[in-house]
Amino acid sequence: MLALRLSRSAHPAVQLRRLLVAAASAGTGFLLLCTLGHALTHPEASATSVLRLAWCVIPLAATVYFALAVARTDPGTRPRPGLAAIGLGPVRLMAVSATTTALSTLLGSMLALLLFLHLRGDLTGMPFDGAAADFLAADADLPLPATLTLLALVPLASSVSVALMLRPRDTRLAARAAAPKLFGTAGALRPGGTGAGRATPGPRTGDDRVRAGTDAPSASEAAPATEPAAAPESRIERPDPTALPWGAALLAAGLAVEGYASRTATGADVPLPTGLPTGPAAVLLGWTLTAVGLALAGPGLTHLCGRLLQAVRPGALRLLAGRGLMEESARIGRPLGVVCAVASGAYTMAVLYDPADPAFGPLTTLGALVVAGTTVATLVTAAVEARQARAETTAALLRLGAPTKTLRSAAALRTGALLALFVPLTLVVAELAALPLAR
Repeated sequence: MLALRLSRSAHPAVQLRRLLVAAASAGTGFLLLCTLGHALTHPEASATSVLRLAWCVIPLAATVYFALAVARTDPGTRPRPGLAAIGLGPVRLMAVSATTTALSTLLGSMLALLLFLHLRGDLTGMPFDGAAADFLAADADLPLPATLTLLALVPLASSVSVALMLRPRDTRLAARAAAPKLFGTAGALRPGGTGAGRATPGPRTGDDRVRAGTDAPSASEAAPATEPAAAPESRIERPDPTALPWGAALLAAGLAVEGYASRTATGADVPLPTGLPTGPAAVLLGWTLTAVGLALAGPGLTHLCGRLLQAVRPGALRLLAGRGLMEESARIGRPLGVVCAVASGAYTMAVLYDPADPAFGPLTTLGALVVAGTTVATLVTAAVEARQARAETTAALLRLGAPTKTLRSAAALRTGALLALFVPLTLVVAELAALPLAR
């Protein structure tokens, strides 16, 4: 009930993102149901049906990834000081966010079921003169357990992933370990230590209580649960320094596997999605390694792009843009790498597509739209999250007298630097990925 109330009172932009999650869930659910229909229509081709189901993993993963990004930017389920006093602690907010995600994806699954039943002719007459009867199994009864299982995949995977991502963590030990690095030695925090006279991270509640002669509780005794919950929001996310080497290694390994596949004609062939030629199994392995490598290397490449902007006597504009990229690299880097991987795959499909071949069917188009749409929407959502994170910094710069034109120029410079780095990289990867099948 609380999740429904929060969903109903959310901002229109938040409602739009939830509707996009429902639309992605509907597309993925419809693809899964069409796979079931193909299996019922062609019981002798079980291997082909299993392969179709395996290809549905890609839009399923893209939908879950988009649902995670939307849950991260939902302001209604973000931990804030004081919510624990009314029963909305981190655990309750995590449950509310997972429930909201489950409701959005369940709505999409129900829409997919209604559309599937309508096209089968179960609700009204058979539309399109029965042209889609091949993958709808219009003459067979739908098995209820299999239908419900396929429709529950997206809501279950999305809600569990959101719950795992937003699970409460005990930040007191991490904050205690990071305190000497931030403020010096422990004596710097005490009024009689070597750091006396320097600003301390909080009021000296113990000494003030003795001087005032009162029995007022200290800040640590009054609110022990709200401070750890607010700590993760104030920390700046940094990319993992080992992710860039691993991502580059996986990217190089994927390109090497694809190059080896283009030189050798031996090995088992794997039927690719409709509209693409059949290729060796090594091609699929190379594409997978390349996509994972781009996703892992995205934050590191974004961080490196920010450093390059500040090289060789930077001015205020380049410093502002470069520091902004370095600070946002952990948020937008991975979605940007995933978009590059999807864009390289789309470029490969466009190069290999033969207009005279009618095999490029509607299901392939729907799957491509779901994957491309969710990855782009995830990147836009991550950009919105980064903008929310730097809202206080932007407001402080405006209060100090920074011109609005400078902030806009810095944003344009960040975008241009990312395009200058990732667009050539995507084109190179796409050209090398198309080589094994262009023979």
